[in-house]
Amino acid sequence: MNILVLGAGRMGHGAAFDLVHNSPDVASVTVADFHLDKAEAVAKAVGGNIVAKQIDASNYDDIVALFRGHDSVISCVNYWYNVSLSKAAIEVGANFCDLGGNNYIVDEQLALDEQARAVGVNIIPDCGLAPGMVSILAMHAASKFETVDEIHIRVGGLPQDPQPPLNYQLVFSVEGLINEYIEVARVIRDGKITEVESMTEIESLEFDGFPPLEAFQTSGGTSTLPDTFLGKIKELDYKTIRYAGHCEKFKTMIDLGLCSSEPVDVGRDDGQAGMLAIPVTPRKVFGELLQKHLPADGPDYVLVRVEVVGTRAPLPARLRYDIVDKQDESTGMSAMMRTTAFPASIIAQMMARGDVNLRGATPQEKAIDAEKFVQELDRRNISITES
Repeated sequence: MNILVLGAGRMGHGAAFDLVHNSPDVASVTVADFHLDKAEAVAKAVGGNIVAKQIDASNYDDIVALFRGHDSVISCVNYWYNVSLSKAAIEVGANFCDLGGNNYIVDEQLALDEQARAVGVNIIPDCGLAPGMVSILAMHAASKFETVDEIHIRVGGLPQDPQPPLNYQLVFSVEGLINEYIEVARVIRDGKITEVESMTEIESLEFDGFPPLEAFQTSGGTSTLPDTFLGKIKELDYKTIRYAGHCEKFKTMIDLGLCSSEPVDVGRDDGQAGMLAIPVTPRKVFGELLQKHLPADGPDYVLVRVEVVGTRAPLPARLRYDIVDKQDESTGMSAMMRTTAFPASIIAQMMARGDVNLRGATPQEKAIDAEKFVQELDRRNISITES
């Protein structure tokens, strides 16, 4: 099979690595980026049968031409391209998945279901970590129950060496991080879908060997799960894990307006005409400052916890899945790359093989065989501890 990876950032690098080194069925890989030198650097670092290309994700005609000849496409570019990329995939008959990050974009992609089914391809959004892998793990755990009442998902990427003031390092795009923190979270409460403000409902939690941790509401992590489980369970939620104290500090900056996309006028004295009003977007400035001052690419952990509550033959029961992944020193793959890019690679290959439950534009928890997916995770040493 021939697989295309769009975007040569951290996650594009991770997906390309998995396709080349962990995937014997993949014959060739193309990695494409707006900056050819970045794509070439990834191709050189990964090695094997991989080709670098230059592409502008906003140029639809060029995207269509690039997609031709590929069995599956993995998008690791910014989420706002994903609708047009999905349409291009349908036009050429290629399967498509992405790392997602925005509920409204996902809704537009899923609206393409009829067109995707007509040409026999899969369009599966939100295939990273969270949204992503955790949706399939939730289905896998739920399948072990006779009835399910609750699903609770907790996920976080943490630096192994946390540094003040936020004890956080950048492991994916700043835009994605800010979105998670300011947009509303979709949950199921009392059997109904409802929206909850992000950066609220802080709780403490523990993982063996880790200092105090906290989890709080953020947007996007539940993806399509509320719609999938509506009318079937009473409670479903997702919270992001950080070192204790992170939420309060970051929320203060949000409350001060630093994540606002509304321009504010900043005065400047030009020396002749006096003070001039210059519009500045706080979110853009804040994003640049985060990239400038937060560490990135240091050794990391990814923590995942999925808990399902229900009944099993016929007693009340609670099942917990825990994953503790860390940077692979032998390959240089960070825990976030392994747990975000590798799942997308697995899904791209399952689509290309036709190893899915149904075609069309569908949520991954409906299309992907959870048992086969978990087996592929295990083969990559992304291990689940059950309790």
